[in-house]
Amino acid sequence: MVSFIVTAVSGFASVLFSKSSISAEPGVKSHSSFYDIKLYNIDDEQIQLDQFKGKKVIIVNVASRCGYTSQYKKLQELYEKHGNKLEIIAVPCNDFGYQEPGTANQIKDFCELNYGVTFSIASKQKIKSSPQSYLYNWLSDPKLNGWNDQLPSWNFCKYVVSEKGELMHFFRSSVDPLSKEFLNTL
Repeated sequence: MVSFIVTAVSGFASVLFSKSSISAEPGVKSHSSFYDIKLYNIDDEQIQLDQFKGKKVIIVNVASRCGYTSQYKKLQELYEKHGNKLEIIAVPCNDFGYQEPGTANQIKDFCELNYGVTFSIASKQKIKSSPQSYLYNWLSDPKLNGWNDQLPSWNFCKYVVSEKGELMHFFRSSVDPLSKEFLNTL
């Protein structure tokens, strides 16, 4: 219970007092390839990230019982409108307020039935707990991605990776995926 309260308070404070987004300086290059990351989908099949070369990739940590869960609808709308030039990968995580307790099948069914999700859903990952997902290690380690050290502060934080596999932007949970601020990065 104490862990939940600490996580909730720190996440809430971060949302209130942190910048809503940060971006890479022009010309920043990653030190290791995004496309080499091993990532599995909700059905435990490997997602070959190099299949997305030439498209922007949006990575979003998600949870089914969060106040931001309705962003699934907007992410699906974004995907339907711009799927030819971007890929969305939802990454379920139970590290923020224990808001994603379900099994892989429960998560998949929830996303499909409630929001008609057709974009990629990764297997459940650990972001703040051990062992940390290699994807989120790459996204938050400047020695790997070239500049960013920000982990999600809560569910529905968004990372934008360029068509060349470079991490370009980090957005906090409160940034609407259909907002002008977000759409300007696409």
